[in-house]
Amino acid sequence: MYAVYKQTHPPTGLEFSLYCHFFSAAEKNLVVAGTSQLFVYRLNHDPEAPGKGDRNGEGKGQREKLELVASFSFFGNVKGKGQREKLELVASFSFFGNVMSMASVQLAGAKRDALLLSFKDAKLSVVEYDPGTHDLKTLSLHYFEEPELRDGFVQNVHTPRVRVDPDGRCAVMLIYGTRLVVLPFRRDSLADEHEGLVGEGQKSSFLPSYIIDVRELDEKLLNIIDMQFLHGYYEPTLLILFEPNQTWPGRVAVRQDTCSIVAISLNILQRVHPVIWSLSSLPFDCTQALPVPKPIGGVVIFAVNSLLYLNQSVPPYGVALNSLTCGTTVFPLRIQEGVRMTLDCAQATFISYDKMVISLKGGEIYVLTLITDGMRSVRSFHFDKAAASVLTTCMVPLEPGYLFLGSRLGNSLLLRYTEKLQEPPAGAGKEGPDRQEEPPVKKKRSEPSGPWAGGKPQAQDEVDEIEVYGSEAASGTQLATYSFEVCDSILNIGPCANAAMGEPAFLSEEFQNSPEPDLEIVLCSGYGKNGALTVLQRSIRPQVVTTFELPGCYDMWTVTAPPPREQPEVAPGASAEPEAATAPESSEEDGERHGFLILSREDSTMILQTGQEILELDTSGFATQGPTVFAGNLGQGQFIVQVSPLGLRLLQGVTQLHFVPVDLGSPIVHCAVADPFGVLLSAEGHLATFTLKGDTYGGRAPRLALLRPPVSHQSRVTALCLYRDVSGMFTTESRTPREEPPPRPHAEAETLIQDLSDSVDDEEEMLYGDSGGSGRSPPKEEPRRPGPPEREAAPHSPEPSHWCVLARENGNMEIYHVPEWRLVFLVKNFPVGQRVLVDSSFGQPPAEPRKDERGERELPHVRELLLVGLGRAHSRPFLLVHVEQELLLYEAFAHDSQLGQSNLKVRFRKVPHGINFREKKPKPSRKKPEGPGAAPGGAPGGAPGGTPEEPGGPRGRVARFRHFQDIYGYSGVFICGPSPHWMLLTGRGALRLHPMGIDGPVESFAPFHNVNCPKGFLYFNRQGELRISVLPAYLVLPAYLSYDAPWPVRKIPLRCTAHYVAYHVESKVYAVATSSPHPCTRIPRMTGEEKEFESIERDERYVPPQQEAFSIQLISPVSWEAIPNTRIALEEWEHVTCMKTVSLRSEETVSGLKGYVAVGTCLMQGEEVTCRGRILILDVIEVVPEPGQPLTKNKFKVLYEKEQKGPVTALCHCHGYLVSAIGQKIFLWSLKDNELTGMAFIDTQLYIHQMISVKSFILAADLMKSISLLRYQEESKTLSLVSRDAKPLEVYSVDFMVDGSQLGFLVSDRDRNLLVYMYLPEAKESFGGLRLLRRADFHVGAHVNTFWRTPCRGHAEGPNRRSSTWENKHITWFDNSQRIPTEFLLNIAREFPENSPNIANEFPENSQRIPAEFPEYCQRIPRECPENSQKIP
Repeated sequence: MYAVYKQTHPPTGLEFSLYCHFFSAAEKNLVVAGTSQLFVYRLNHDPEAPGKGDRNGEGKGQREKLELVASFSFFGNVKGKGQREKLELVASFSFFGNVMSMASVQLAGAKRDALLLSFKDAKLSVVEYDPGTHDLKTLSLHYFEEPELRDGFVQNVHTPRVRVDPDGRCAVMLIYGTRLVVLPFRRDSLADEHEGLVGEGQKSSFLPSYIIDVRELDEKLLNIIDMQFLHGYYEPTLLILFEPNQTWPGRVAVRQDTCSIVAISLNILQRVHPVIWSLSSLPFDCTQALPVPKPIGGVVIFAVNSLLYLNQSVPPYGVALNSLTCGTTVFPLRIQEGVRMTLDCAQATFISYDKMVISLKGGEIYVLTLITDGMRSVRSFHFDKAAASVLTTCMVPLEPGYLFLGSRLGNSLLLRYTEKLQEPPAGAGKEGPDRQEEPPVKKKRSEPSGPWAGGKPQAQDEVDEIEVYGSEAASGTQLATYSFEVCDSILNIGPCANAAMGEPAFLSEEFQNSPEPDLEIVLCSGYGKNGALTVLQRSIRPQVVTTFELPGCYDMWTVTAPPPREQPEVAPGASAEPEAATAPESSEEDGERHGFLILSREDSTMILQTGQEILELDTSGFATQGPTVFAGNLGQGQFIVQVSPLGLRLLQGVTQLHFVPVDLGSPIVHCAVADPFGVLLSAEGHLATFTLKGDTYGGRAPRLALLRPPVSHQSRVTALCLYRDVSGMFTTESRTPREEPPPRPHAEAETLIQDLSDSVDDEEEMLYGDSGGSGRSPPKEEPRRPGPPEREAAPHSPEPSHWCVLARENGNMEIYHVPEWRLVFLVKNFPVGQRVLVDSSFGQPPAEPRKDERGERELPHVRELLLVGLGRAHSRPFLLVHVEQELLLYEAFAHDSQLGQSNLKVRFRKVPHGINFREKKPKPSRKKPEGPGAAPGGAPGGAPGGTPEEPGGPRGRVARFRHFQDIYGYSGVFICGPSPHWMLLTGRGALRLHPMGIDGPVESFAPFHNVNCPKGFLYFNRQGELRISVLPAYLVLPAYLSYDAPWPVRKIPLRCTAHYVAYHVESKVYAVATSSPHPCTRIPRMTGEEKEFESIERDERYVPPQQEAFSIQLISPVSWEAIPNTRIALEEWEHVTCMKTVSLRSEETVSGLKGYVAVGTCLMQGEEVTCRGRILILDVIEVVPEPGQPLTKNKFKVLYEKEQKGPVTALCHCHGYLVSAIGQKIFLWSLKDNELTGMAFIDTQLYIHQMISVKSFILAADLMKSISLLRYQEESKTLSLVSRDAKPLEVYSVDFMVDGSQLGFLVSDRDRNLLVYMYLPEAKESFGGLRLLRRADFHVGAHVNTFWRTPCRGHAEGPNRRSSTWENKHITWFDNSQRIPTEFLLNIAREFPENSPNIANEFPENSQRIPAEFPEYCQRIPRECPENSQKIP
């Protein structure tokens, strides 16, 4: 049995964040990392409504905007959020290992910051953005895993922590808890003194690293808790917080105040590191250190119950935050009035030199002000409770006024804070009010030079210091209150605790009887008040409004028609502001509705008028006698152009304005349009272009001007597209010199006009006076462009420019500037799919008749191209390429390689995707087309991916890529074909590819905005059915469905921790077990046999411990709300340890089995009270709903609830019996008359925490002792042990792997590995079947908590025949604490080569195949990192 591992959903929890110059010195970016992913976000400074296709200009206030991936602010509707700042994802990278810590540094002479990433056990990578490939490049790799550094330890529990000196002189990494790796960076002052260099080139940025053993500094320097660089020292100074003699709360009476600090000064050149400051006897519960910026300096030490400020030359200052410090420390602490809190799990960051934001473990946000006296020593703390927010894992201040909270347990948030001064004295308070004004005013002015220019978050240069001293003199530290508001959020679906599969509540009846049901996955996500249910669906399920049977139609287009009343607005020059260019896309609420639907058949065209009804037009200006090649709008939706194989028509409404016959020697097979230009392609690869002319002065009607472009035809053109760029990225001007650009375009414009005036007479119109401003071509606008467009589009959008992309038979891809057809970009061997497309047009003749020299190797044909601008303000151009049997996807990025001045300053980077373009070869023989002009005979499947021999007929050229502007607020590309996909990119910036396989292959697609189908779409399936559909969104507030996520997702906030979810099939509802914390004020005591509760009286500053109160609740998938009056509260101290849907024997049903919800609980009351548990068996019954509450038709009915002799730790069902694990025993019960009767039992290992069954076999997982396989024999009513794993293993979760007749046992363990066991009694290593054999092991890198299985979906080849390869195979999915649904695919024995390079060289253990069948006698115990055995390249 072989298996393949594939991650199908990226990790979403965030653990590290920083704000640095990632791309260039001109802008700062938010860089966040979580598990193996790195995301880069940008602050945008214009408030365009996110995620909406209609960019209506309201709300263009003075707001900065931060756009972020996949987020819905508090799950609200996307619409109407135009006033909020957003985050935009601009880059994402994945590694082959989990990031353990992250820091950034500006290296000497670098144009951008480098990132330092550490990986287990002791690896350090320094990476930097590479503008030439739009990817990361590795600057240096460091590996410290020699055995002598490990001190003989086999396991390493210490994560490598990286810290960087605030002045960028060196970085330090703590490894194995005992050694400091010092990585010095070259500074120009150091460069001359030090000669030994590493790295290539004569000047590396790094000096050689060296290692300090901290025990040599001080033999007590053990158990390091935290380390930080201090501000304001001449040499890099590292403060270490450590605990030489460890203690714990139960031992504090004997040993307390065990923590110490020590500061060491690092002299990098001499490699000496004297201790310059130390202090001992700090409270035992210190957790972290935070350096205080200049001018105050020093360090703030966080302890669980106290907060300390320490500085080298001033006496320490500390406060007690609650009364738990009494008797646990003798460190002098003052009582902080009005504050009662604990700082465990708190996160903090400085937002100015004396103000710190602290986020507590419950999500409360405090602003702490350090109040200083004139001597710069801190004399008191002031706490201001500002807000309650997400449970925070990391936080970082962005530009002034903005704070980012990253979370592993909930959605990460972007906050905006404003500060109000409490008592502003005269002349003082410079800091406060200024900051309030800064974001709106200063920001706008300084925007071209980057978002950070408006003021530094930390005052670090002298000007600031003087200013600060000045205001200090007048009054002490300024106090202020803060208010926080949420601007944006990044969706996080983790950490997942449990999962259940269920049926969707809404499914169009067309799909309801499909053989493979479309299921939803419901996950228990988050923790505490961030707890939620996450509902994931793998694909998009359209909501079908209606279906028409239209056999024979193979292509369709929808076009807008202007309302007939307004005749005089043919004056196209009138609406020529740059904004108006996007008018056709911007469907406002009623917007540009589609007026006509044009359907093409083999021999005719059908024209449907779409209003309240859809009617076929018998007489109109449209051509209906033959097929249609293309139909679309020109002149901002005013006019319609219809292209037939032998001519083109211009229409307004149904009236034909102009007909142009076209003779290119063969019929037209393809047309591309970008207002006001169009390009035609003939069957033999010849081109013609047409332009819309509207002459309002001469009174001539609008018409089309046709001409043959000056493009060489030495190699046949096989595909083309036109692109209208409004982002300003596509330009031939150089970006880097900032002063010269304005003069250059003048010259360019003149030469342009000269060139064109010879060739065409209508050129003036083409350049200056025509339809709706969109014909304004570059010469008119380029002189006005204020400067080169940087990566961030300037606030005044650049004038549109037009470009034509051609693919030729010889493998060249060329981009021309339209309308003068100047070659600006050339790529050779384009169809082979290079990773980066680089321009090689410089110094080339326009096109050379170049055959591929390498042995005349036949390059695959490019069948279709589409270059389209997606995302915010269309600023992210993507190139989609259909080559023979595959799809290539490229993203354009600005890059100026300074070749010639006239080439296109852009490159394209390949984007990985999982879309399968392979077409199953149809069995019946296909008729060949009768001639180039005739339509090919009825190819039965209507194969758009026809063989290369038949590009002639229109049927062979059905476009697979369909761009849409506004389908339910999303814009993107629909990809037709055997595996239809939606490609979406919203203002959030992340590319989303969602399959839509529910209706089989899709032949053609068109957006459709109509009264009865607002912002919907049409598509044809293989059966010739036209479906009019909308995207389902169900705007019930808690359950808003977002497609701007890796999978379409709903997140339903529960505001409490969800532990288990189970789907009850008969009633189609979910049971959810949740818990919420309550303060515990009494303790159980045993007096003899009796149990008593003793209440605890404490003072008001005491922080009581929390205990979880559990309950079980029904949730309906119709609205994703809790069903009223179905909540079952469990007893105090009672915990749910397992909950499942079980099928038990029942006389009520035909099958003899009925589904119940079974719950196992455990009553934990401390060490003295014996642990007991209960089994609850609940039935979900139907009752008469209460009036006005349709959901109340379901209710829980408790059939059985009795205390057991021990804790109930696992449940499952077998042959209609209930199996339970109680203590060390496994019992088998029969349910009869609402009583459980024991049938059989067996003694097992220590603690069984999971059980699953198949047929009569039960697989039981033990906490410490691996897995056992049991069997129930009904004849003898015995439960017996079949086989078990003899080696110890800390199991997390188990499931089966099904491969036809083979059964594997999939196990996840504490070391984040996956293991596959099999029962093989014939193998001699299994001792006759007594031992389960380990067939594979694999390091996943995340804890796997829950599995679920689905059958493999094979392509049905006949009506009902499923291909035998996939018969009886299952896919086992799992998700883990980082919340990644992942799949284990069975029986695909081939390895998939990873052609992606190793970024940062994290050992690619995840790309290894699961080793199958290695000799069992050398079974490997899974180590934490199997990758350590690999050699570093």
